Amino acid sequence: MKRVKQYKKLFSIEGAIELKQLKRTYRNLVKEWHPDKFQSCDEKALEAEEKSREIIDAYHFLVSIAPETHERNKEEYEEIITKGSIVDIKHKGLFLELSFLDGTTFECFGVPRSVYSKLINADNQIRFAKRNIFGSFTYRKSKKALAA
Repeated sequence: MKRVKQYKKLFSIEGAIELKQLKRTYRNLVKEWHPDKFQSCDEKALEAEEKSREIIDAYHFLVSIAPETHERNKEEYEEIITKGSIVDIKHKGLFLELSFLDGTTFECFGVPRSVYSKLINADNQIRFAKRNIFGSFTYRKSKKALAA
């Protein structure tokens, strides 16, 4: 959640993410912080380089968690969580990473340790995840399925 909040703050987003507004803000930030605007010997050039990397990373991250992106990819998402099986689970802080048999990985944000513990101890992890994690927490697809 820390990362989500940090990136939303960078883009001055409050509430839900709208892709059109996100893209407009992204373009303005890139123009403002583009490294080519500064002389290579200027100390601002290094800051601009770091800032532009952060802006690009934040943009791609926010696009991946936007409701419009989830809606566009809903069919694929439903198929993965319905037919797939979880092969790896990682949890750190409030961050949960679920890897599926086909190589697809989802990152879930804001997942407390108590929910993670119940997931690990569940008789049917995918059923538990469908009922208690998917749809309840902010998520994004971080890795695509392996090529056939």
